Amino acid sequence: MKVRLEIDNTLQEPEVIIKASNHDPNVEHIKKLLENSSHSDTLTCYQGATEYFLKLDNILFIETADRRLQVHTKDDIYISKNHLYKLADSLPGSFLQVSKSALVNLYQVNALTKSISNCLISFRNSHKQIYASRRYYKQLQERLNEMR
Repeated sequence: MKVRLEIDNTLQEPEVIIKASNHDPNVEHIKKLLENSSHSDTLTCYQGATEYFLKLDNILFIETADRRLQVHTKDDIYISKNHLYKLADSLPGSFLQVSKSALVNLYQVNALTKSISNCLISFRNSHKQIYASRRYYKQLQERLNEMR
């Protein structure tokens, strides 16, 4: 594998291009590592007037409820001032949209319980659960299998 760095003063932000002769799992792994490294590892959230900087690893899921974006950790619920669709685009690949109103941290998923209309997601070391809609179930299952 060749690695090359080119400095171009005209660029506004760094650009990484990976060239390969065929689809290789190692190249795909490198691509995912690069994508995940470009994201911040914290999310700014609030409880009342207090501002918290939550580590992404500690977030179980994010959902819209009561017209607010709620960020769930093992023990608490925080409020985010972001919009769900903006977070879906900015969070690393370990977060996946599982319904119209929810994102889950795939690293925190412990179990899936499938029914005819939806899928119940359980999380590690937590009593919290959330539903994934049928529309997102196949992608959820594929992503979890990729990670294992």
